[in-house]
Amino acid sequence: MVNDFSVKDYIKELEDIFEKHSDKEKANQMEKYMRNKFKFYGLHANERRELSRHLQKIDNKPPHSQLSQVIIKLWSKNKRELHYFAMELFERYKTDFRIGDIKLMVYMIENKSWWDTVDFISKKLVGQYFKTYPQFRDEFNSKWLKSNNIWLKRTALLFQLGYKDETDSELLFSNIKKLKDIDEFFIQKAIGWSLREYSRTAPKKVENFIKNNELSSLSTREGLKVIKKG
Repeated sequence: MVNDFSVKDYIKELEDIFEKHSDKEKANQMEKYMRNKFKFYGLHANERRELSRHLQKIDNKPPHSQLSQVIIKLWSKNKRELHYFAMELFERYKTDFRIGDIKLMVYMIENKSWWDTVDFISKKLVGQYFKTYPQFRDEFNSKWLKSNNIWLKRTALLFQLGYKDETDSELLFSNIKKLKDIDEFFIQKAIGWSLREYSRTAPKKVENFIKNNELSSLSTREGLKVIKKG
């Protein structure tokens, strides 16, 4: 790994590439889709990844010691594609997560928050982190459930997506019971999503849970989708 890495130059190169290939018409469409919460260059996922692929390769990506600086700086920008790049860059370190990385993940969840970033961070980053450091899972899960931040609560529901037969169903069901009465679309949707995904592994267990607990119609409908398809 090179020792003369420059955060400023790295980010400038990324911004220059994205700006050069920006598309105002597509940007307007993407901004509208995201309820005008964020500005866009107008780069769809495949194009964005192709344009920036070289900056995520081993020889070019930041040393771990400067990863936090890069991500926080990118997160401060107003273009959403830079946030997407940052979280996908972070995923490149999943085999080398450090204990303190959870703090950076929480920062990303709490800032510039919306479903498009939070869902990726929950599954791809937090989910992997707790597999690497399971001793910290319950501590953070408990904090998130008690917080006033709906995105941290959503993360507690979603971080086990993809765990399949490694899913801690007791924890999942406990989290759902604690959050099921919150009148918030993103919480109710996450409950349904987490149940739907787990039903691919344990359909009878999920069906019984839904049957024996008073869930919202949205959570119930989402949770039973795969089961009803047979």
